[in-house]
Amino acid sequence: MPRAAALRAVCSCGWAGPEHRLDWEAIGEQELAEAADDEADACVRDWDGHTTAVEATTVPLPDSLTDLLERLEEEIDQLAKTSPVAAVRAARRTQITAERAGYWAARATRQDLNAAEAAAALGLDEDAARKELARFGHWSPYSG
Repeated sequence: MPRAAALRAVCSCGWAGPEHRLDWEAIGEQELAEAADDEADACVRDWDGHTTAVEATTVPLPDSLTDLLERLEEEIDQLAKTSPVAAVRAARRTQITAERAGYWAARATRQDLNAAEAAAALGLDEDAARKELARFGHWSPYSG
């Protein structure tokens, strides 16, 4: 059976972190999820560094909105501990709210920015940005 030579974090933007080699002699018959814990942690650290770097280049959000979104996530996480189904309902309601709020913003972004500018501002590659704007703006991602 083939075995992976290394673990590495990757991103849809095309970024790939460094390889973290797997020592199969040391791993032996252990479960990879346990034996490669250090390598997986290194990938997480690489990913965190990448997302921090990307976040620094994207359009900034107001602190009040960032705080509100973080608090919302915390509240839904807390709710999941006592009522998972209510947490799913809250997450679904958040998703619907985001889709409503993003509609006109996506359409204005399409008018104001070219694909490369929108992608850079959103921290995505052009294809992902095009699809995200199309999803929010309710148009085909394959239209001009």
